[in-house]
Amino acid sequence: MPGFQDGDLVLFESRAIAKYVIRKYGTADLDLLGENSGIEASAMVDVWTEVEAQQYYPAIAPAVFECIINPSIMRTAPTNQTVVDESLERLRGVLGIYEARLEKSRYLAGDNVSFADLNHIPFTFYFMTTPYASLFDEYPKVKAWWESLMARPAVQRVCKNMPTKF
Repeated sequence: MPGFQDGDLVLFESRAIAKYVIRKYGTADLDLLGENSGIEASAMVDVWTEVEAQQYYPAIAPAVFECIINPSIMRTAPTNQTVVDESLERLRGVLGIYEARLEKSRYLAGDNVSFADLNHIPFTFYFMTTPYASLFDEYPKVKAWWESLMARPAVQRVCKNMPTKF
């Protein structure tokens, strides 16, 4: 199984790899992990990173796979609408939680963008190319959060290099 290796350290999980890279190459003025802001801030980044991994990703990924990846890349059977509908229903529940959180802060872990927010970009970016992107319209705080992430120049540079035609 390929992984990320730096000396004797080998990491296989993408979130762990990303945290390692941030800690090794990040700058003090960009506190993506909340580590320079105190233990509470760091814990909030960890909490919302876990929410993304355990709740958001499992809710959004099936719709992305069914609408984009399976038909375009895997060339498998047509979109399974039952899977998409179940994914959307689960995603609605998660987005409701996000909406409540984003009523209290600008970003998931507080008032500054963090690693927790950035983890949402890949699958949300692709979800927004599906016919179901308007689901975010039902959650105005979530939609504003997503739009603020997409307005960031660094995010725009990353997304510019993400393929949209498969």
